[in-house]
Amino acid sequence: MPKPASDSPRERTPLSRERVLRGAVAVADAQGIAALTIRSLAQELGVRPMSVYHYVNGKDDILDGIVDLVFAEIDLPAVGGDWRAEIGRRAASTREVLRRHPWAIALMESRATPGPATLRQHDSIIGLLRGAGFSVELTAHAYALLDSYVYGFALQEASLPFDGPDGAAEVTEPIVAHLPADEYPHLVEMASAHILKPGYDFGDEFAYGLDLILDGLESRAAAGRRP
Repeated sequence: MPKPASDSPRERTPLSRERVLRGAVAVADAQGIAALTIRSLAQELGVRPMSVYHYVNGKDDILDGIVDLVFAEIDLPAVGGDWRAEIGRRAASTREVLRRHPWAIALMESRATPGPATLRQHDSIIGLLRGAGFSVELTAHAYALLDSYVYGFALQEASLPFDGPDGAAEVTEPIVAHLPADEYPHLVEMASAHILKPGYDFGDEFAYGLDLILDGLESRAAAGRRP
């Protein structure tokens, strides 16, 4: 006969808000955000569901907390550093974190009560851009653009049916083999001349696109400083 949840060895490790939230992240990582309920969280922690309510005030409080934990994993940009290098480092870190927690992509900017790690991230990016000479208006544009690009790329990567070098080729090759070149000449050309080349990695497009964005922002910032 199975032991009741209260006898679980995991309960002998005292519960805390952090342990509850990290358990919620573990459930979301393993099963997706839709599977995260008080019951599934309690099962992950080895406790009864009512025990969870001593540390969180329901589902919204849990979502606020786990989004903040995800933000805490992202490298914080150094205010006063080289803005391009810091934005690049932060963007790459965000992408890596979201690969570990793909369920978080849709939640990153959705919470109305952001936590301290979330606020530190936002404040540091704004401070970095303002310190680099960006106007308040251009900083706002840059912030929105960078978030849209990084989150959008992370979402696309999470949805693609391939990963890593030559992964795109494995999926693309059989598709192209059945495409009439006279009906879809541009698709066939793109696949043959670029995607099907040995070593092609869709992930490399991230750095290329980020450089284009940073070039544009640098140009706008320089234009704004001209008399």
